[in-house]
Amino acid sequence: MLHRGDSVAQNRAHRAGRPPTGPPIAVDNPASDAVVGEVPDMPAEEVVQAVQRARRAQKGWAELDTRARSEFFKRGRRWLLTHRQEIADLIVEENGKTEEDAIVEIVYCASAFAYWAKRARSLLATTRIRSLSPFLLGRDMYTRRAPRGVVGVIGPWNNPLLNSFGDAIPALAAGNAVVLKPSEQTPLTALLMERMTRECGWPEDVFQVVTGAGATGSAVVDSVDFVMFTGSTRTGRLVAARAGERLIPCSLELGGKDALVVLADASLERAVNVTIQGALSNGGQMCTSVERVYVEEPVYDAYITLLHERFQQVTSGRPAGLGSVDVGAVTFPPQLAVMADHVRDAVHKGARVLVGGKAVEGPGRFFPPTLLVNVDHGMTCMREETFGPTLPVMKVADAEEALRLVNDSTYGLQASIIGSDVKRARRLAERFEVGCVTINDAQTNHMALGLPMGGWKESGLGVRHGAEGFHTYTRLQAITTNRFPMRRDMHMIPYNPSAYRFILRLVDAMYCTGLRGRNR
Repeated sequence: MLHRGDSVAQNRAHRAGRPPTGPPIAVDNPASDAVVGEVPDMPAEEVVQAVQRARRAQKGWAELDTRARSEFFKRGRRWLLTHRQEIADLIVEENGKTEEDAIVEIVYCASAFAYWAKRARSLLATTRIRSLSPFLLGRDMYTRRAPRGVVGVIGPWNNPLLNSFGDAIPALAAGNAVVLKPSEQTPLTALLMERMTRECGWPEDVFQVVTGAGATGSAVVDSVDFVMFTGSTRTGRLVAARAGERLIPCSLELGGKDALVVLADASLERAVNVTIQGALSNGGQMCTSVERVYVEEPVYDAYITLLHERFQQVTSGRPAGLGSVDVGAVTFPPQLAVMADHVRDAVHKGARVLVGGKAVEGPGRFFPPTLLVNVDHGMTCMREETFGPTLPVMKVADAEEALRLVNDSTYGLQASIIGSDVKRARRLAERFEVGCVTINDAQTNHMALGLPMGGWKESGLGVRHGAEGFHTYTRLQAITTNRFPMRRDMHMIPYNPSAYRFILRLVDAMYCTGLRGRNR
């Protein structure tokens, strides 16, 4: 049969002068177990060749004005929206998520094309620097941003477009070339984006996809100038260690055990709806998924009653178009065992399962939406990342207990608070040991491209989004110009005592006079 990805592999082989040599990796549909394609497991030498091609292409790409690069982004955005059904179908096919969740990825990337095309010029603009140092009189100073060169993006399987190609967009906007290594579980969407660049007439090799397993990813880290990695904390440590050995920077978005706190003054309707969306969208397979809930005692019973009722209304199964199911398949096979182990451990230690609790027999990989109560921090489901549609809910005496439990975690990616008193919620949010907090929402911050998003503790290093996220794809250069150079400055060797006495008097006049006045 003709596998998806074959035409892209053939095109790459034409450019490289020989076909990919790695053995094929089968790509299955998690909702049916059917093989839907295969891609080569590319060896290190082919990755090196791809990076070399990218390095050659990057020079011309960086020389383009930001407005010229934006024109290519406009073509990409039009292509993305014109082919949105094809893209959504492919994401659903290789990932197993619902079509609604696939649409979120497409909307994100369309927004990213528009946002970074508009913002790149100002974010790359030079910045004038002023100084009051007497040694710098007459100097003109500024900083500028330069692209890093070749950025390696290593993407996860849970969002094959949003967290893979989505991270390539700002890197490209900054003038870098990008080599994307998607997860071997879901590589086909990335290859479709490579097709997009060809059909939109992008410069050759500015964006390339290399497919393969762990060794292919290692070769990317060993070859590029910057690494953007999204994945597990365990693998993130390895990426950081290797990047450190090479003295190249990296940005890591890793695991999470994101908490949601329901305050006593919360609207229960809003609280329940946000909880279900935060816990079950994308099948709970996101690092920003709500994985534990703490509810203040006065509203716990009413909250659980309504949440239980709504959980029972959530549908799951094989996606078959818009509105067919709410929760799709489990993409990564080992996650089924993790979900089952967390539920089993909780029940063994006294938890009660209100909904779900056991994997569904195939074909396909499915774990139903699962609601747990009577839980505590002695249970694995409250401490380790589950990455699935399971939700443990714990009663707390008050917000202070919730705060202590939210911070009692090795992770610190994201958290949410539901409450009517926004000032109180903000004060509580600022005491959370996490990188992002949403109030009366969950996960919506990820669509705010101007707002930095990154984790504390073992949830990662660096940020994506915002000026801070964009600037990680650049190098900073500082330039100082002496506009009125004399033959010799007074501070130069050989030292002149009278010159330094004058400098001290000048410093005293500049800095000490005000201090004396305040001291009096």
